[in-house]
Amino acid sequence: MEFDDVILGRRSIRGYKPDPVAPELIKEILALAMRAPSSMNTQPWNFYVITGEPLDRIRQGNTERNLAGVPHSREFRTGQAFEGVHRERQIGVAKQLFSAMGIARDDKEKRQDWVLRGFRQFDAPVCVIITYDRVLATSDDTAFDCGAVATALVNAAWSRGLGAVINSQGIMQSPVVREHAGIADDQVIMKSIALGWPDHSFPANAVISERKPVDEATTFVGF
Repeated sequence: MEFDDVILGRRSIRGYKPDPVAPELIKEILALAMRAPSSMNTQPWNFYVITGEPLDRIRQGNTERNLAGVPHSREFRTGQAFEGVHRERQIGVAKQLFSAMGIARDDKEKRQDWVLRGFRQFDAPVCVIITYDRVLATSDDTAFDCGAVATALVNAAWSRGLGAVINSQGIMQSPVVREHAGIADDQVIMKSIALGWPDHSFPANAVISERKPVDEATTFVGF
């Protein structure tokens, strides 16, 4: 694909075919993603790529703990709840997704199922957990750099015909993830990315989230 086609065509994929993804293709995607810039070339990121039975155990543990009301234990700070325009955008994309999926506002069962779908990594055949070296945990640049590599990863995946969605639900129950993915103690769990071949018949996959215009986001100085 041309660069513009990747950037303009990519969307978050929340429904996947069960088909496996070859390790060689995942390595190719990661190699592209790791060309992302990082502060003073620190390259703080590491990847745990999970599929099969270990991923099933993570899904089961995430679901059971959430249904049991176990508090979230996300390792990377979540911050305060969104307010103002940021909350409006959050609600806006949720409305788009619920409309596409035919989930009514008062349908608690379908809404609950949608939430649990996130904790199951959207039933994708592959989950990529992004971690960073704990010795860099006090550096804000580290989070910035991991965000850059996550963006590069989903774009690289799209360029190869794969879909992905960056999410936090899959790592909210960090003890489950850490146990079944074998994540080292010197790593902080930051984000998870569901990865696989898009199921184009899944309604939510047609949703393209809205973007604010360039003029709203940009201030030109000295032009």
